[in-house]
Amino acid sequence: MITVHHLNDSRSQRVLWLLEELRLPYEVKRYQRDAKTMLAPPELKAIHPLGKSPVLDDGDVRVAETGAVVEYLLESHGGSALRPARGTPEGRRFTYWLHYAEGSAMTPLLLKLIFSQIPKRVPWLVRPVANGITRGMNARMIDPQLAAHTAYWEAELARSEWFAGDAFSAADIMMSFPVEAAGSRIGYGADKPRLKAFLERIHARPAYQRALERGGPYSYA
Repeated sequence: MITVHHLNDSRSQRVLWLLEELRLPYEVKRYQRDAKTMLAPPELKAIHPLGKSPVLDDGDVRVAETGAVVEYLLESHGGSALRPARGTPEGRRFTYWLHYAEGSAMTPLLLKLIFSQIPKRVPWLVRPVANGITRGMNARMIDPQLAAHTAYWEAELARSEWFAGDAFSAADIMMSFPVEAAGSRIGYGADKPRLKAFLERIHARPAYQRALERGGPYSYA
């Protein structure tokens, strides 16, 4: 039996969604973030030294990191489902987005999150300084990067309805978290109709809805 060690409001929601799309039986072991620090509980460190989620157990196989888990599930249980044929233009796009989602896309989003927390974590006497630093970093570095990435996603979705081509694939599952996270942190205006439509399409998928039921509350849905 497959077991997913799942942290609330985390990237592991995509693993539950993939399992639902593949219609594989699985169990969910839930972990809750600390309400003040938003960090994972120490129990996760008993599963993985870094205390991160997702971690997937499949018999005596343990896999961590979302991209690695997705690749493992596709190779071990997916057959040809949810991935274009290798060696095709769609296959190359699939590989690109699969890795981009946890590489280039997440860096500015993580910085946005970190700098939003700095003023809350410092003594009140220095909060004005921390707020000034945060505003400056957002204005000069983080927000321009996020604007560039989201414009890139919007342009790519003009090429095809899904990130790897005309068919829905696991690349769209991987890209769901950065697209959702960016939408929650900076929003999508009238200039991002394709990103809005992408979110509407994925949120309407029955497998996505079933994954929400299994994983529990998810702020980005």
